[in-house]
Amino acid sequence: METKTIVRAFGALAQETRLGIYRLLVTAGPEGLAAGAIAGKLDLPPATLSFHLKELSLAGLAQSRQEGRFVIYAANFDTMIGLVAFLTENCCGGKACVPARPPAPTAKRKKAA
Repeated sequence: METKTIVRAFGALAQETRLGIYRLLVTAGPEGLAAGAIAGKLDLPPATLSFHLKELSLAGLAQSRQEGRFVIYAANFDTMIGLVAFLTENCCGGKACVPARPPAPTAKRKKAA
């Protein structure tokens, strides 16, 4: 991936609402979600959702498709994998590594425990 693309993607994710939308799309998988379902789950007005989905799409993080009268949005998993690969390509100087400790649980993981 080009550095410009990576910076744009991380910039798009550096906003709380867009990060929440993106995480929801990742959870939904390749099937994606209708715009109305996203708005309902995150309690966002349509205009606000539209603005943030546009930014995620321009950053290459989301893609849309028309299904009848609905617009379905899905995470672009190729971009996500590219970002993770960029962040980890020189991890531990090329040696095999294991995190020193497991990652801290997210709020969602804490509730499940």
